[in-house]
Amino acid sequence: MGMSGFRVAMLAPPWIQVPPPGYGGIEEVVDLLCSALLRRGNEVTLFAPPGSRSRGTVVNPLADAHPDEIQRSLHESDHVGRAFELVDAGEPGERPYTVLHDHCGFVAVAMADRLATPIVHTLHGSFDDPGVVDFYGHHGHKVRVVALSEAQAEHSPAGLQIAAVVPNPIDVAAWPLGEHKEDYLLWIGRMNEEKGPHRALEAARLAGLPLVLAGPVQPGQEEFFEREVAPHLGRTGVTYVGEVGGRRKAELFAKARALLMPIRWAEPFGMVMVEALATGTPVIAFPEGSAPEIIEDGRCGFLVEDTEDMAAAIARLGSIEPSRCREAARRFDADSVAARYEDVYRAAAERAAGGALAAPPI
Repeated sequence: MGMSGFRVAMLAPPWIQVPPPGYGGIEEVVDLLCSALLRRGNEVTLFAPPGSRSRGTVVNPLADAHPDEIQRSLHESDHVGRAFELVDAGEPGERPYTVLHDHCGFVAVAMADRLATPIVHTLHGSFDDPGVVDFYGHHGHKVRVVALSEAQAEHSPAGLQIAAVVPNPIDVAAWPLGEHKEDYLLWIGRMNEEKGPHRALEAARLAGLPLVLAGPVQPGQEEFFEREVAPHLGRTGVTYVGEVGGRRKAELFAKARALLMPIRWAEPFGMVMVEALATGTPVIAFPEGSAPEIIEDGRCGFLVEDTEDMAAAIARLGSIEPSRCREAARRFDADSVAARYEDVYRAAAERAAGGALAAPPI
């Protein structure tokens, strides 16, 4: 590894390995970002659960991953605390880390002023919870905060400084272009009210087309799934395929007539929308959160107000070319996203050093 670029400590959440075996939005983002940063001449040490892989150095702060205990503070605190110790101690013969890039959540932000290395923190959540607003109002100044979309930045608490808006990355070339679509519509995500699988079911019913539902039923979502989704399974045209990843996920996207995104929350960044576009599949979404920034209405999908409008938009999908969808996804190319993060890293390092740094010759 050369000495030309930044030395980045990439802190992934403790729950799921990187890259994820199935569902894992943040883990997929971390994997793509690490790869792009390495390609651009940076050094990256990935702090992640056991089983994680990277072309850079991989460190496992904890002995086990915890996919069934997501958000349990014990594991996040343990994971972050051990990573901080390792970053602080450094490695004999190695230069200090330029930055620690945190994707974990709250613990690293709260304790950021205990670490000499500057911390860049990507906001992967929303500000719906008043407790979250209060948290960032108190601790946000300790890190350089990066929002995933302008919509997320606009919803941030008053006084929280957003250092930059950088979208999640995608490797467009890794996704197959589906030029010949099948009849089914696709919904993919977590099984909850906000993501709206039940609304996708209604839109597909109104349009008279089959629907494939994909995604995990995570702890706490069982009641919603049994009430709103399970009664429809087994009916003609409705298929639930569970959690998908890898080639199966890519094929589902590529062959779908459209991805339905009937969300009812300010989603910071809907990665599945970009993945669908990369396969040439248009997206029909409610205009919530980042959707208007990702979907060019009438060019790579449609923005609609409700399930009736969604069903009507399905009838207009013939006007959208797969090639236009794929071109729209190139705005989120991993290398361009990595370049924008390098600007954030440089600014964080300059502030920590109290002056300007020479730009590394990447």
